[in-house]
Amino acid sequence: MVNLVAAQRPMLHGLMKMAGIRPYTVEIEPGTVMSFWVPSETITKPKKKDEKPKVIANPSKPTVVLVHGFAAEGIVTWQFQVGALTKKYAVYVPDLLFFGDSTTDKSERSPSFQAECLATGLRKLGVEKCIVVGFSYGGMVAFKMAEMYPELVQAMVISGSILAMTDSISVTTLQELGFSSSSELLLPTSVKGLKALLSVAAYKKLWFPDRLHKDFLEVMFTNRKERGELLEDLVISNRDITIPNFPQKIHLLWGENDQIFKLQLAQNMKEQLGDGTTFQGIKKAGHLVHLERPCVYNRCLKQFIASFLASNEAKK
Repeated sequence: MVNLVAAQRPMLHGLMKMAGIRPYTVEIEPGTVMSFWVPSETITKPKKKDEKPKVIANPSKPTVVLVHGFAAEGIVTWQFQVGALTKKYAVYVPDLLFFGDSTTDKSERSPSFQAECLATGLRKLGVEKCIVVGFSYGGMVAFKMAEMYPELVQAMVISGSILAMTDSISVTTLQELGFSSSSELLLPTSVKGLKALLSVAAYKKLWFPDRLHKDFLEVMFTNRKERGELLEDLVISNRDITIPNFPQKIHLLWGENDQIFKLQLAQNMKEQLGDGTTFQGIKKAGHLVHLERPCVYNRCLKQFIASFLASNEAKK
């Protein structure tokens, strides 16, 4: 029987290519590769089936990097944002390790390692400076990349994420949501589990036939062992948390009805991060704010990016 979710992929890939981005694989180091969608003009278009594209140009427009969360790969997560950004910006959409075709034979599973590999991949693609948009797990990776590579990350937009998953936040969040572990929440093994995840991630009740849920589970939740290890390495002790002094401008763009990382967490984080951080809430939207209210989200996102670039230009 045809997997309906997998069957949609060629159409989604076609839409991404029409928007001006194409797939490209970067070898980070031997044994580690990351897949990206990159601006079409920066790579060659293969003339033969077995011919691999090559990087031929650095991005000519300001660069925006979209970093996905835990339940789906890059272009599935950001399918409504890519087309809204590619006219004015060079858009890069990576798949983090163990998502899409990105993989490593290393044992490291931390957000820091993801950030290191992502930064290396971007540099190999000719990216010297970028604005990073991070959602959920991708937000934690974005924070790490900004901390480790301040010369690369100019600014950040963070949605439904936190600086780091401390053991107290993890326990409190899971108890409130009624889950025994992060894996039970984020790596569902059944239609019932996937429905439970969607029910807490979205503001509005989403209805899909069970067949579609089964197909989504089959396609999107691969590399379960490794992703479970990513979740284990995500949680740190409260004693180990430090608040970096980020030089970047940070914009927290939140679904006001987010049940996973609630509004209060975002507002607390704004206070912790200081004057360089702004906050904006979007009504009638949950954790999946960029998918539930894409038009509002895109408008807010573009306003921040344009404002940041204009102020940056004025300082020169």
